[in-house]
Amino acid sequence: PFADLGALLDPPTADVSGRCLAMLAQLGHPPESAVMKQAVDYLLAEQEPDGAWYGRWGVNYVYGTWSAVTALNAAGLGPQHPAMRKAVAWLKAAQNPDGGWGEDGFTYPRRGGTRADPDRTMAPSSASQTAWALLALMAAGAVEDPAVDRGALWLLARQAEDGSWPEDDYTGTGFPRVFYLRYHGYARLFPLWALARVRNLRRGNSRLVGHGL
Repeated sequence: PFADLGALLDPPTADVSGRCLAMLAQLGHPPESAVMKQAVDYLLAEQEPDGAWYGRWGVNYVYGTWSAVTALNAAGLGPQHPAMRKAVAWLKAAQNPDGGWGEDGFTYPRRGGTRADPDRTMAPSSASQTAWALLALMAAGAVEDPAVDRGALWLLARQAEDGSWPEDDYTGTGFPRVFYLRYHGYARLFPLWALARVRNLRRGNSRLVGHGL
């Protein structure tokens, strides 16, 4: 990290912290416990003014927002919490006209850190990032929002004959602005996960994501 970003070690990040918080919640740690409160407070403090969260290990704000929102939901924050409402507003604003979501490495700051350059923009839609956005919206209680319909339709329209989703994008992050990774399973796992959750929530008795990511 030092040679690439001037950092001696990896600092705390919202995406990793979100994973830990979600795991603790799923293992039954009560929301009022000290460790849960500290993690929730950290994530709330890391939310950017526009409602997004930085994603250190996946590209980028779509990934970070999914990681944070799903964790906060698991920890008991409801859809009416201001942080959740801001996240939904950001995700809807970031949705591409074709119904999907996409982002590339240019949304990362030029010199590391956790704040983007003012001119960050989104990119053409990708399967894995569209799925992350859908999972985040549903965790924030927006399963009935038209944005979810549009995102699900984008995924369904782009599924290949063999059941996979074509994706040439590098949506995994090695070091921001230095190198990126393509995990070939992302474009298979995450779209199936998101579409299954849309179906299950709408067929079930609850519209809320009860556990997990």
